[in-house]
Amino acid sequence: MSSVLSPEMKRRAGGRDLRIVFDEATIAARVQELGEEITAAYPDGELLVLGLLKGSFIFLSDLVRQVNRPLHLDFLVASSYGAGTVSSGNVRLLYDPETPLEGKHLLIVEDIIDSGRTMQKMLSLLATRRPASLAVCALLDKKLLHVPIPEVRWVGFPAPPAFLVGYGLDHAEDFRHLPFIGDLI
Repeated sequence: MSSVLSPEMKRRAGGRDLRIVFDEATIAARVQELGEEITAAYPDGELLVLGLLKGSFIFLSDLVRQVNRPLHLDFLVASSYGAGTVSSGNVRLLYDPETPLEGKHLLIVEDIIDSGRTMQKMLSLLATRRPASLAVCALLDKKLLHVPIPEVRWVGFPAPPAFLVGYGLDHAEDFRHLPFIGDLI
């Protein structure tokens, strides 16, 4: 899917030209499917959904409303960049969940899997907390990994090779509020 913005959406995007990659209806339908799949995968036990901030917050809020079972919600803030623009590979949790993790089914919700290095380090770190299970639901996956991360059980969409914004994804903190995912052309 690829379309040009309406004048109203272009105004909301600050006048920038964006090409719509996934429109609002397509995203909503896929999020509903993911919610149904996650509901089926966790018939019992304590489910703790951990949103990786900031990019996942819109996806996370839509997703948990589609999961038809009790769950708890918390957040993670991880950093692997420090002052640089390239991942150092040294992942630090800047905000650690306050909820005890031991014995719970953990579902990490991520906006986009790029190189996968941060996710792999974070999964290793969380596994030491002895959860009952550990899985990832990512809105987008760039499919750049030679060996996929086995914990990535759900993916909304494969990500095209573009700089994507909207629906929580940003460029210098702009565009997160857009109801679609677009290519910053």
